[in-house]
Amino acid sequence: MSAIDAALWHVGHVKVLMIEDDHKLADRTAEYLRGHGAVVELVDNGICGLEAALSGDFDIALLDIMLPGLNGLELCRALRRASDLPVIILSARGEEVDRVIGLELGADDYLTKPFSPRELLARIRAKLRGKGRIGDGGTPPNVLEVGPLVVDRARRRVSVNGRACPLTAYQFDLLWALAEAGECVSTRAALYERVRSLRGDAPDDFDPTIDRSIDVHLSKIRQSLSACHPQGAALIRTMRGVGYVLVSRA
Repeated sequence: MSAIDAALWHVGHVKVLMIEDDHKLADRTAEYLRGHGAVVELVDNGICGLEAALSGDFDIALLDIMLPGLNGLELCRALRRASDLPVIILSARGEEVDRVIGLELGADDYLTKPFSPRELLARIRAKLRGKGRIGDGGTPPNVLEVGPLVVDRARRRVSVNGRACPLTAYQFDLLWALAEAGECVSTRAALYERVRSLRGDAPDDFDPTIDRSIDVHLSKIRQSLSACHPQGAALIRTMRGVGYVLVSRA
């Protein structure tokens, strides 16, 4: 990777959906993006592409116009009715009228083939930065990763090894508070106060039931993580007599 490329973008959390039936182009582009830390999923037809785009699992979609099943323009129109997922059209059709139609149907950008992977990289970063999905330094805001666990505060999503783990609002905030602490052990009282702060609650007097409440919520979080991955529950470690800490390896 060149110094220019590294300066453009390196991030390990952005998930890119590429809907393209030219397998050689798709593989080459995916390899370049993965080399800069992106997670890329390839789909080669419009119907499956729309289903994937509507799943909520991706940060941006790259789509060709000439696709089997459902063409890119129809896909873009359908997607825009139901989602604000950023879309960049990649097409060999470079006439002004084609670009205008694509943009009017809701695409965020239009890049004509053949394109430079470096330019595509820069445009992806620009669109995600404009949508608030990555920061100016190339790091996604409000995303914490501990081993296989990813806690995304912006989208309030938790996953283990890519599998989504449903949590209540309070449980999510509690796990976020624990993830924020990194390798430091958090006491139950500290976790309780941090969750209150995240939720905008006013400070309150000491409650003798705090310890038990935190234990119960963390037990339920462990159950959810375990349902996503056999070792998920072990990512939350109890430090007897002190509190809790997240570990990167079960």
